[in-house]
Amino acid sequence: MLSKSKYALSVLVVFLLAGCQEEAAKSDSAKAPAPKVQVGVVTIEAQKTDLIAELPGRTTSSLVAEIRPQVGGIVKKRFFEEGQNVKTGDLLYELDDSTYVSSYTQAQADLESANASLKSAQLKQERYSELRKQNNVSQQDLDDAQVAYLEARAKQKGSEAALENAQINLGYTEIKSPIDGRIGISRVTVGALVTASQAAVMTTVRSLDPIFVDLSQTSLDQLQQRTFLAQDGVERGSNKVSLILEDGTEYQYKGSLKAREISVDESTGSVTLRAEFPNPDNLLLPGMFVRGLIHELTHNSAILVPQQAVSRDVKGNPVALVVNDNNVVESRILKVERTLANQWLVLSGIKSGEKVIVEGSMKVKSGDEVTTVAMKRDSETGVIVDANASSTQGN
Repeated sequence: MLSKSKYALSVLVVFLLAGCQEEAAKSDSAKAPAPKVQVGVVTIEAQKTDLIAELPGRTTSSLVAEIRPQVGGIVKKRFFEEGQNVKTGDLLYELDDSTYVSSYTQAQADLESANASLKSAQLKQERYSELRKQNNVSQQDLDDAQVAYLEARAKQKGSEAALENAQINLGYTEIKSPIDGRIGISRVTVGALVTASQAAVMTTVRSLDPIFVDLSQTSLDQLQQRTFLAQDGVERGSNKVSLILEDGTEYQYKGSLKAREISVDESTGSVTLRAEFPNPDNLLLPGMFVRGLIHELTHNSAILVPQQAVSRDVKGNPVALVVNDNNVVESRILKVERTLANQWLVLSGIKSGEKVIVEGSMKVKSGDEVTTVAMKRDSETGVIVDANASSTQGN
């Protein structure tokens, strides 16, 4: 019995010692600090940034001349090839001028007759003036001679005007281009009858160099731009405009903003902005759909935060995690203005010099103590890279 008791006591001592060791291990484990999570951070620096607005638009001719006849007649000849370039004063159509030549000849004859009558009345008035000095004619006769002279002079001026009008109408039988440009398809043929100031155009000449681009900007965007311009460090841009064509390529020439419409289109809520572009190769044709990139504003101390550092809370507010000077994570609600490439333009919530988490944000929360690895944004590709220049794929 004694040996069995000693054996039981030995087993009990072993279990007690094991339990003490386990409690000691648990105590040591509780005292050991949890390992810190490593996160990648980008230090935010204020920088000068151009703010570019991308707007839809269409090209339109800088000058448009709709060719209509100013006198009636039969189209006798056409002098242009459809689609060719024409200069100011180039002859486009010739109308049958026989009736206008006749009218001009008649007006010349009437003027010659009026000149003869005027000369006769002038001589009579001069003669009666001399005779009246000698008291050989009455004052009434002299007055009648002076009135006849004035009437003859008025008729002569009327005949001159009639001749000038006949000459103008005769000149209108030659229809010329009023502007430089490219001429369109002829809507009339040789032998067609046209009338003065008819509604239907004969053809159209459009000036393509330079060419206008009408861009549409919402009235809300314009209000936001004015508000943004009132902030410190924000100034007006150069208003230079670049074009993106329908196939996605960039137009080789730069344009400039010329005018803004002074009223809002009630149906679309937008305002038209007109830009002018050189078009020496006639690549841009009226009616083409394009996108315009306008340098509207320049922010001299913009805060740009990588998009991958910004998420949304349950209320939809943009949020970023910031590591403070004590390496503790803080959650910040941001006020953002727009995206620029793959960055947010932040108006408030983050200051220059602060560190935002761009890698590992899913592993930490506000209040956690972390260790940081410096990251940077590649200026060429725009992606976030570490010290070894390896791109960051996500959080």
